[in-house]
Amino acid sequence: MSKYPLGQYEADTITSKTGKKLSQITLDEVKRGSVTAEDIKISPEMLKRQGQVAASADNPQMEANFERAAELSNVPDDVILNMYNKLRPNRSTKNELVLMAKELLEKYQAPHCAKLVLEAAEIYEKRGILL
Repeated sequence: MSKYPLGQYEADTITSKTGKKLSQITLDEVKRGSVTAEDIKISPEMLKRQGQVAASADNPQMEANFERAAELSNVPDDVILNMYNKLRPNRSTKNELVLMAKELLEKYQAPHCAKLVLEAAEIYEKRGILL
């Protein structure tokens, strides 16, 4: 089991999306130009590890949040921003949200996120906050 906080106790086992270890991401390395913006993005595996910490602390809601975050780490930023806007009240039709969920599931293999979008579509419909 991982010791929390991971960044303090497990810097050599934490890797970024590019595989760089947290212990290798230092101010000196940034100044040398050996750390890129991609090197500081979190990996899906690390988000899942954070979820395991939450589960061991009996926090299933936080675990679910980390699981969805792990899925979204492979979704392009512009797609996430578009999703954010479409999930605001009175910004989408139910069909648009259903299509968004389908894209999350089929294109990005993000079943937990897709489920959340579908649940939002149902709730928005009941509350009358769809276009």
